[in-house]
Amino acid sequence: MAMNMEQQVEHSHLPIRGLNLHVAQAGKGELGTVLFLHGFPEIWYSWRHQMLAMAAAGYCAVALDWRGYGLSDQPSEPEAASYDDLVEDLLAILDALSIPKAFLVAKDFGARPAYYFALRHPSRTCGVMCLGIPFLHGSSSFTNLPEGFYILCWREPGRAEAYFGRYDVKRVVRTIFILFSRSKIPIAKEGQEIMDLADLSTPLPDWFTEDDLAVYASLYEKSGFRYPLEMPYRSLHKANAIEDPKFQVPVFVVMGEKDYVYKFPGVESVLKDGIMEKFAPDLKITYIPEGSHFAQEQFPDKVNDLLVRFLKDHPVSA
Repeated sequence: MAMNMEQQVEHSHLPIRGLNLHVAQAGKGELGTVLFLHGFPEIWYSWRHQMLAMAAAGYCAVALDWRGYGLSDQPSEPEAASYDDLVEDLLAILDALSIPKAFLVAKDFGARPAYYFALRHPSRTCGVMCLGIPFLHGSSSFTNLPEGFYILCWREPGRAEAYFGRYDVKRVVRTIFILFSRSKIPIAKEGQEIMDLADLSTPLPDWFTEDDLAVYASLYEKSGFRYPLEMPYRSLHKANAIEDPKFQVPVFVVMGEKDYVYKFPGVESVLKDGIMEKFAPDLKITYIPEGSHFAQEQFPDKVNDLLVRFLKDHPVSA
């Protein structure tokens, strides 16, 4: 896999809105372009399995490191992070690569800019596939969750930085991957921090190798956690809701039934009670029974098959 990926994936930096953003690309793109958007604690590498599969299927696969992540530049004012910046970055990336329109494939916090981009720029969007995150109109509400809920902990300025700083970067990334791969929402008890919920004796998920961990750790050593804590955790309230949103493109949501996000307030209802269909007339929802928050790494062949079928069902018009 590693040698195959090194041979097929090309890396470059694009000057985007005052920052140099890293993108990885694979495939010729005869059938169109697929733009992959990662979440936290992830990077472009999160989509390694999908990139090679899409290239083999005749598409150009492009995976970026968001601003402030991985090999991309750090914004000068992390505290000014906003989802609008990410949407505008996507538009500028398509322009820089001379891509008229693309499929967007996203997960975790990357889903929100993917949905917003599709709503604001339907003429540049072929379709949207999101893993684990439905379209939630308006802000997410966590008022019913305990104070130890990880998002509530990490959105306090300085709290996570101080606690992460007690460990090396590899240990931090390792712990978060372990916690996020479980079906239980990460919640610290009184007197605990989120990092206390797993230790070095806790095994990695069987689909995540030490080599994978080393890649993630090396890039978070470069970027640090300052911006990744601002985006997404301290920027959730900044997203400007789109009035009367209506998707003009196909939308596909793939939900792992063991993804802890599925237990967030309102998520299951949005998917199963027809709420999302009010905003996305051309909507498909598929469930992966054992799928975790990292379904694209846990079950790459399954996710690749679902993605290729979605792309083939919506061929790009000339």
